[in-house]
Formats: sequence, C-alpha cells, structure tokens
Amino acid sequence: MARTKQSARKSTGGKQPRNQILSTKLATKDNRPTHGGVKKPHRYRPGTVALREIRRYQKTTELLIRKLPFQRLVREIAQEYKTDLRFQSSAVMALQEAAEAYLVGLFEDTNLAAIHAKRVTIMPRDIILARRLRGEIRM
Repeated sequence: MARTKQSARKSTGGKQPRNQILSTKLATKDNRPTHGGVKKPHRYRPGTVALREIRRYQKTTELLIRKLPFQRLVREIAQEYKTDLRFQSSAVMALQEAAEAYLVGLFEDTNLAAIHAKRVTIMPRDIILARRLRGEIRM
C-alpha cells in the first residue's frame, strides 16, 4: 500500500479532558498582555443616548431654555421698539412658554419633513419647508 501525506485536521468536537481545560485557562490568564491598565471608556451605540434624551424630555414639563438668557433676549428685542420698558416676571415666563411651544411644534414638523424625504437627519431645508407649509414664509 502506498504511503499518503497526512494533513492537519480540525477537531470534531470531542470532549477535552478536564485537567487540560483548567491548565489552558490558567495559561491564558497569565499570558494576557497588559496595556498599562487603561480601561476603554464605555460608549453607547449611536442614537441610543439621543433616544433616551427624547424620552426623558417628553416626560418632563420644565422649561428647557435658561431663564436669564431668555429674559435678556426679550429685553434686547423690546429695546428696539420702546426704551424703559418693564416686564412682570409672569409676562416673561408666558413668552418663554410660548416660544418653547412654538419651537417644539416647528421641530416636530421639521422631523416629519425629513422622514418624508426618507432621511432621519433634519436639515435647514426641512425647517424652511415646515415654515412654508405653515404659511410663515412667503417665497
């Protein structure tokens, strides 16, 4: 009978003796390369944190725009029309509530425009389209 060349074969999945398993586990623990002990920071997948923030802000009712910067903006705009105007704090709060409600609605419409264009990212042209459909801009 002629001799044939033997080639390496993969294991067929038979059981390995228990003492050999333990020795290989110990060997891999000892031979692990150390990279200075710096652990890579945990990162969520893209979009996970955004969805969590969306759910969080939809549950809350507090104002999202900071009060003092908004108040300064209101006073600056009012200065153009009449000097020495005074505002009740409730008037500024009402303006802020209205401004935030308007922005939330605009972003909802903008998101619908982006989805209609088969995109998930909103773009300036989506805001322009949403405002045109609302009748706020004439072109």
